[in-house]
Amino acid sequence: MQTVEKRTPFVLEACGITKIFGQNRALDGVDFGLIPGEVHALLGENGAGKSTLIKILTGAAQPDGGAVMLNGEAISLRDPLQAQSHGIGTVYQEVNLLPNRSVADNLFLGHQPTRFGFVQKSVIDREARRLMARYGLDIDVQAELGTFSVAVQQLVAIARAVELSGKVLVLDEPTASLDQQEVDKLFEVVRALKSRGMAIVFITHFLDQVFAISDRVTVLRNGKRVGTEALDNLTRTDLVRMMLGKDIAFVPAVTGIEEREAGPPLIEFTGCGKAGKVKPFSLRINRGEVVGVAGLLGSGRTEMARIMFGADQKDCGEVKIGTKRVDIHAPAQAIAHGFGFCPEDRKAEGILGDLSVRENIAIALQGKLGWFKALNRDEQMEIAGRFAEELDIRAASLDLPVKLLSGGNQQKVILARWLATNPDFLILDEPTRGIDIGAHAEIVRTINRLREDGLALMVISSELDEIVAYSSRIVVMRDRVMAAELRGDNVNASVIVQAIAAQPDGEPHAI
Repeated sequence: MQTVEKRTPFVLEACGITKIFGQNRALDGVDFGLIPGEVHALLGENGAGKSTLIKILTGAAQPDGGAVMLNGEAISLRDPLQAQSHGIGTVYQEVNLLPNRSVADNLFLGHQPTRFGFVQKSVIDREARRLMARYGLDIDVQAELGTFSVAVQQLVAIARAVELSGKVLVLDEPTASLDQQEVDKLFEVVRALKSRGMAIVFITHFLDQVFAISDRVTVLRNGKRVGTEALDNLTRTDLVRMMLGKDIAFVPAVTGIEEREAGPPLIEFTGCGKAGKVKPFSLRINRGEVVGVAGLLGSGRTEMARIMFGADQKDCGEVKIGTKRVDIHAPAQAIAHGFGFCPEDRKAEGILGDLSVRENIAIALQGKLGWFKALNRDEQMEIAGRFAEELDIRAASLDLPVKLLSGGNQQKVILARWLATNPDFLILDEPTRGIDIGAHAEIVRTINRLREDGLALMVISSELDEIVAYSSRIVVMRDRVMAAELRGDNVNASVIVQAIAAQPDGEPHAI
C-alpha cells in the first residue's frame, strides 16, 4: 500500500486479500483502507472484484488469503451479523428490509425495546420518529415501508445500518434508482454521517457522483488494485483511464476499419428511452456496418440494447424499419422483425443450462416459426451441426447439456442461436467477456464476416482496442445518456476515453 496510507489510522483495512473461486482468482492481494470521516469510492468494471471485496469486509464471504483489520487488530468475520456487531453496516441498491412492515418495525427489527417481556410499541414509534427527524424525514413511521419511495426506503435502511453499526457504512449503488433530487437528499445524509466520523464506502457507476461526494477512490481491475488516490489529485480522464486500463493513455491512437459507403438504412430509433433506465436516444443503423457502443458499466449501454430488443418497454419514441414504423414492445416482436440479442449475462439470460447444445441453438428459430411448425430432431441436428462447424463449437455431442461447455463455447452457442434465425439486425452485449483466447478470436472473426455479409450489428464492449478494430462508428454512453457518436479518425481508444470522461454538456454530438 502507499506510504501515506500506512501512516494513517484505518478504522477498517483489507491487507493482501485473496479470494479464489475454482480457477478464477477474484481478488489477488488487494489492499484497501478506510479512514474515519471519509467517503471512499470503490470503482471497477464487471468482474473487477468489488462485490467480492465488499462481501469479505462485511462477513458475507471469507478470504483465502490476507487479513481484515479493525482499528489495527485482525478480526475474523463469520457472517454479516458478526460484522454488524463490529460496527460494519451495509445498504444495498435493492433495499433488504420488509416492505410489508412499518417503518418503525424495520428500524428496530431484532432489537426491539421490551418491558417485562413485552415489546414497547410506543417507545419504538417515538424513537423511530426521532431517528427519522435526524435524517430530515417527517413521515408516518407506522405506515408500511413499501408505501414510500425508493429514496425514503434507502434512508430508512441507512438509518437502521448506522444505528446497528456506527463505524463503517457500505453503500452499494444506493443511487441507481433515484432521481437527482433524491440523490441530493441522500448526499446530505452522507455528508452528515461523514461529519460524525463515520467511514463510508461508496460504490457507484456515476462519475459525477464520485467527484461530488467522495474524498478518495480505489479502482480495482481484474481482481487487482490499480491504485488509491485522493479525488483532488485526479481528473475525470485520469479516473476513466484507471478503470479501463492505463495503457490506453500512452499507446498511439488505434483507428477502426476504414470508413466506407454505408449500406442502406435498416432501422432507426428516434427519441427512444425509459425513465430511470436510459434517457431518450436517437440512432440510425445501416446494413453492413457495426455500430460499437462504449461506456463504463452502468452508463446505459445494456439498458439501450434492452429497449431496442423490447426486453424493456420504452416510455417514448418510435422505431422504423426502412420507412415503416413498427411496434416493438416485447422480444417476440423484435424477433419477428429480424432482431437477435446476445445478452451480457450468458448464464442468467442466455443459455438454458439443462437443455442440450442442439436445443439451445434451435430454440429461437423454433420460436420464430411457431409451435405449429415444430422442428423435428433431425432438423435441429442439421441446424446445430452446421453452426457448430461454422463457429467451431467444441462439444463432445450436440445432445450434451450446454451448461457442461466452457464459457467460450456457451457464448458461441448463443451466437449460433440467433444466426440460425437469419437476422437482419444483431445486438451483441459484451460477446467476448470472460472467454478464452481462441473463442475470443473466433467471435471477432464472425463479427467481421457478418458485417461483410451485409448484416447490421450493434456491439457493446468494454475492450476499447477490440471495439475500435471492427466498428464502423462508435456510440459513447455516459450517465445513461448517448453522449457522443464517433466517426472516421475519431474511432480510436484515446477519443473514446475523452468522450467517456467529458463533463456533461447537453445534447449528444457527433465527433
